[in-house]
Amino acid sequence: MSIREDVKKALDKTRPMLRMDGGDVELVDVTGDGIVKVRFKGACMGCPMATLTLRSTIEKIIKTKIPEVKAVRSV
Repeated sequence: MSIREDVKKALDKTRPMLRMDGGDVELVDVTGDGIVKVRFKGACMGCPMATLTLRSTIEKIIKTKIPEVKAVRSV
């Protein structure tokens, strides 16, 4: 399985929480140097808590499951 597929599965674990607040996240890219780029959707776009959610939830889950990932960034 590819890193991209692993990241998609990890993102699926975050979706129920995001959707409870009317938001979502989509995978934009996984770079060769281990950077995952995501885009917030719905209520998450422009939310003041989006950065906290990105770091404390999304990035934590992805990096725990996929050690090759160095960082997760919102684009």
